[in-house]
Amino acid sequence: MSELNLEVARREETGKGVARRLRHSGRVPAVVYGGHKESVAISIDRKVVSEILKKSEHGVRSIFLLKMTGSDQQRHAMIKELTIHPISRHVTHIDFVRVNMTEVVKVTVPLHAVGTSKGVKNNGGILDFQVRELHVECLPNAIPDTIDIDVTELDIHDSVRIADLKIPQGVKVLDDDDRVVLTVALPRAEVAAEAVVVDPAVAEPEVLKKGKSDEDDAKK
Repeated sequence: MSELNLEVARREETGKGVARRLRHSGRVPAVVYGGHKESVAISIDRKVVSEILKKSEHGVRSIFLLKMTGSDQQRHAMIKELTIHPISRHVTHIDFVRVNMTEVVKVTVPLHAVGTSKGVKNNGGILDFQVRELHVECLPNAIPDTIDIDVTELDIHDSVRIADLKIPQGVKVLDDDDRVVLTVALPRAEVAAEAVVVDPAVAEPEVLKKGKSDEDDAKK
């Protein structure tokens, strides 16, 4: 996991009006808390935050070294919560939590399939993810960007459990080892077709000969 330097400024005033003015000026209001210390209100340049999220797929999971403008204060932190405007897609608020680089943290790490499975390539299957990320515990500088899954040898109906994954050294998975992560499944259309296939011998309806009615006999 990479460490990203981020310059921040202290906010002396708080409130909705102040936050609104900051956003209009191109800055994002934020808060740093945790680490057995009081919360600190800060602001960050919105363009800088946007670039981090745009360039790095896992920037939001990175360790940030927050450097206070106009002082020598700096502190490692992670993003705890990120608020994005539903229309403009601009970041509107960030909650940072302080981290100690010598203490383990609990985070989620995304899973990433590597290669093309035999079932997908040769039999038209699809990778059906049951789990997209894992809950792990490790030191901040040991947080992996992703946990890769080699799916090359997987065929139709093959599956991968958490116990089958290659977990980086120093990382402890907190989820159940027996939980299925992904399966190579048939496309839904084929599954539906298989579901309605029946034995013709069993499905063939019995044809009964219609007997003559008393009315027909009377007409003769």
